[in-house]
Amino acid sequence: MTQPTILLDLDGTLVDSLPGIEASCRAALTALGHVPAPDLDIAALIGPPIEDIVHVLLAPYGDDRIDECVAAYRADYGARGLLASHPYPGVAAALDAMRDAGAQLILATSKRREFAERILAHIGFGVRFAAIHGSEPGGALDHKPELIAHIIARHGLDPARCVMVGDRRHDVAGAHANGVRALGVLWGYGSRDELETAGADDLVGDLQDLAAAALALLSS
Repeated sequence: MTQPTILLDLDGTLVDSLPGIEASCRAALTALGHVPAPDLDIAALIGPPIEDIVHVLLAPYGDDRIDECVAAYRADYGARGLLASHPYPGVAAALDAMRDAGAQLILATSKRREFAERILAHIGFGVRFAAIHGSEPGGALDHKPELIAHIIARHGLDPARCVMVGDRRHDVAGAHANGVRALGVLWGYGSRDELETAGADDLVGDLQDLAAAALALLSS
């Protein structure tokens, strides 16, 4: 029997990455010769692959240089943006409680795996994870259904003994596409309505309840 596994999203679930992502998005737009709007709202865009975010950011300028903008974003984010990610208060205790209960933790993020590894190392969380998975150069594993399928196959997991924890509909859709239950968190960048509409199996609104909610869903 495979070990029970909790898959965790990163942005908006474990860390508040908005300041760094917003700064790097502004830097990327500037690099392409645009003047970012003062009221630019990035929070609602966080979750899907960066290519999707950049497409939305460039649309008001009638600019289709997606690849160039993504490259500019990643250059800035890798240099400074990722260091502005900070764990939500209580996340470390929640992760430890899940592990103490016998669950292995695997990161499942649409962010580049290299960036995710550096963020977890920077905040001291890397040792808590059995594995760290994210998107890869060339577009592989950009989307949650493919990413979670890869993780299940790579680690020989039983979907019935897994739970995906995330803050956006993409996390729920990716989990359900692979027969995995999904726990939606309400402190991130997605709304209750978004997660309920996506069909999350349960929701948790307080980080103090995260471990108990994930473990309960895992054993249901």
